[in-house]
Amino acid sequence: MNFKKITTILFLGVSCQVYAQNSEPFVIPKLQKWSGETGFFALKNTINLVTAKPISNEELNGYIKTFANDLKAVYPRKEVRIKIGAPSKGDIFFDSDTAQVPNAKEGYLLRINDYLTINSTKPIGSFWATRTILQILEQDPAHQKIPKGIAFDAPKYEVRGFVIDVARKFFTIDFLRDYVKLMSYYKLNDFQIHLNDNGFKQFFNDDWSKTYSAFRLQNDTYPTLTAKDGSYSKQEFIDLQKLGNAYGVNIIPEIDAPAHALAITKVFSELASKKYGADHLDISNPKSYEVMHNIFKEYLQGSNPVFFNKEVHIGTDEYAKEEAENFRKFTDSTIKFVEKYNKKVRLWGALTHAKGKTPVKSENITMNLWYNGFAEPADMFALGYSGISTPDQWLYIVPKAGYYFDYLNLNNVYKKWAPNVIGDKVFPENMPQIKGGAFAVWNDHVGNGISQNDVTDRVFPALQVLAQKMWIGNKADSLLTFDKFQSLSSKIGEGPGINLRGKHLGKSNLVLHYLSSGNQFKDISGNKQQPLTNANTEPLNGMKKMIHFKGGKSFVQTPINEIGYGYTVCFEVKPSKGNQNNAVLFSSPSSSVKLKQLNTNKLGFSRDGYDYNFNYVVPEEVWTKIAISGDSKGTSLYVNGIFVERLEGKMQIFKNTKDKMATVQTLFFPLKYIGDPLNSFAGSFASLAVYNQVLTAEVIRSL
Repeated sequence: MNFKKITTILFLGVSCQVYAQNSEPFVIPKLQKWSGETGFFALKNTINLVTAKPISNEELNGYIKTFANDLKAVYPRKEVRIKIGAPSKGDIFFDSDTAQVPNAKEGYLLRINDYLTINSTKPIGSFWATRTILQILEQDPAHQKIPKGIAFDAPKYEVRGFVIDVARKFFTIDFLRDYVKLMSYYKLNDFQIHLNDNGFKQFFNDDWSKTYSAFRLQNDTYPTLTAKDGSYSKQEFIDLQKLGNAYGVNIIPEIDAPAHALAITKVFSELASKKYGADHLDISNPKSYEVMHNIFKEYLQGSNPVFFNKEVHIGTDEYAKEEAENFRKFTDSTIKFVEKYNKKVRLWGALTHAKGKTPVKSENITMNLWYNGFAEPADMFALGYSGISTPDQWLYIVPKAGYYFDYLNLNNVYKKWAPNVIGDKVFPENMPQIKGGAFAVWNDHVGNGISQNDVTDRVFPALQVLAQKMWIGNKADSLLTFDKFQSLSSKIGEGPGINLRGKHLGKSNLVLHYLSSGNQFKDISGNKQQPLTNANTEPLNGMKKMIHFKGGKSFVQTPINEIGYGYTVCFEVKPSKGNQNNAVLFSSPSSSVKLKQLNTNKLGFSRDGYDYNFNYVVPEEVWTKIAISGDSKGTSLYVNGIFVERLEGKMQIFKNTKDKMATVQTLFFPLKYIGDPLNSFAGSFASLAVYNQVLTAEVIRSL
């Protein structure tokens, strides 16, 4: 397409008077090309998504329906309709004419005038255009306008990915579903899920039998393989892939072997390597082949396989180099077995580490190039492998481990990294064997207290930067400074209906302030009221009324599920005498704040399978003012305006090792229920105030 030619045609016949042209709207990733006009497109109260004729393409139909649902989530008071016909002012038109769009699989042309026109050669291009539209609208919530102009956009790289280790830290299926939508909002299209792995035995008394391991997917061939403390059913994983496809995100399941295989050798003890440790399969034993083939077979066979997308990751990293020939044989065998089911194979780069003569198939194989000492990129390309740039020294997040990154160095990544940078090697940006890039979260330190929310706190800012770099390559910093990018990116969130970071805005930093009123618990910041359930009110003083909780199924539901880091929650409580262990003050689906944590009698909280308590007992039958504040580093307690304790910086010490492990004691504060639908505290409650910032001790004392 001649972009300049289109712009010239648009201005033919216009007088010589100069009008200010609309500047390029800020979106992530950046538009590849923009030509501004004057004026704005504005949404109507009825949003029409228009096609000239019925669309037979099922994929495009699905994307349009997804877009319609997103618009309904953002604008619940507007009507959103999918129509056939000619577009009118204020409509969004999906145009089937692709003559002016280059043959770019994911590219699109966006023409913004009185109505908005989307052209693309492939349905996915049209879908990415809808993400651009939503991001622009998000930055103008009051006026719902988009600057007129023409945008052409297409990614520089085919694979724009994220890898998450769910094996050593379980993430709920709902969390993964939200991540699909989050990634899609930033046009990231590749979500690799690392399904099995294990911890380090030095953190488990140097005993493999006690070392944590998990295989997260339902397996009927070997039922005891599936983790008991968190797993996904086959149907859940199928539905996750379907959701991914509806949002343009390819789910890549990874089953890792022959290293990282402790979950497998705990089921088949005879397959544990006596030489290299129980996390290594004994690949000289033919049964190791049999077991791994059967595991893959369960998810690949039949007319409706569990892994129904085109690519599967077979792991194959970090095996003992002394077994290079056996390792190469095992890798080649696994590749060919998976390919029998018409799948394309991905694997971790390991063949420089495992040098040898045994051939390993390279044609149509994609390798995550993560450490050049394990797989020298130039050598892998020479062998015929395609590569995904996943360099550990740039893009590995290992929360609170003390190595790699806790939070990525995003300034450095933004200025210096793009998918053509693999470790310390720089390759041509247009090198066809470099398919793209991916960043990763590895939860190496099992038991360190990291929560799903903590991971998102690390991932979200990285996702914004890497979405930019994987889409447009290394020209990012030459067009926009990192500081400017950060400033502007703060105005773009997670996408329609997603709030993984627990962000809430109010007219001030007070986002919720509840005073009981009649038979309602009224939110004076404007959110909807909720009825009391098995609780009642009576006057306390002035406007305030106290609520009586009876214990058991006694609760009040608020409009907010939880609040994320950078908060202070203040309330007054008068516990009845004799509350039971684990009596709950606040709860949500993922966490709870307890009047009596476990059997300690002390105030505490639980989330993600971890239980913490402050060194403080809330007195019975006495009114106490409590304030809890939390950020990404820890959680603080104030009682009657006086600081009591900060939970942060705890270290676990292990016998017979010099290693230490940090313990993360953070909390997204649960707010869905005051009390609990199952195990509420008994007592009286008053005056909940929730602030979206960490208040100082002086301010807390003054409340």
